[in-house]
Amino acid sequence: MLATPLETVPRDGGSLARLAALAAEHAAVEVIVGLPASLSGREGKAAAEVRKLTSAIARDLAPIPVRLVDERFTTVLAHDALRAQGLGSRARRQGVDKAAAAVLLQGALDAERSTGQPPGTLVSPGLPRATQGEES
Repeated sequence: MLATPLETVPRDGGSLARLAALAAEHAAVEVIVGLPASLSGREGKAAAEVRKLTSAIARDLAPIPVRLVDERFTTVLAHDALRAQGLGSRARRQGVDKAAAAVLLQGALDAERSTGQPPGTLVSPGLPRATQGEES
């Protein structure tokens, strides 16, 4: 299996619906989301935001499993691959997110193939939309 970029989905009011549509359209059996961490492996504000968003994605895509996978070095590898294709810096900037997503997914697929175990961490779905923000 070979990872191929589809599209960049902007984070806005329609992003969860678009991700659900893409998952359905492509009969996704699992969704991989990159977890940003520092080189030391520490998680900061960006990682916390991704964890929160990924919980909502898992809720909306259930029963499709959603996994968080370390995305360190994917952007560097994507830039290198695009540079090797002869793309200039402007063209690389425009396509680096898609390429980095493909690098992340291919790494996850390769890891699962070699170990027999799903990559990353399984994400628990968030609260149903109607109850989010309510105190229990």
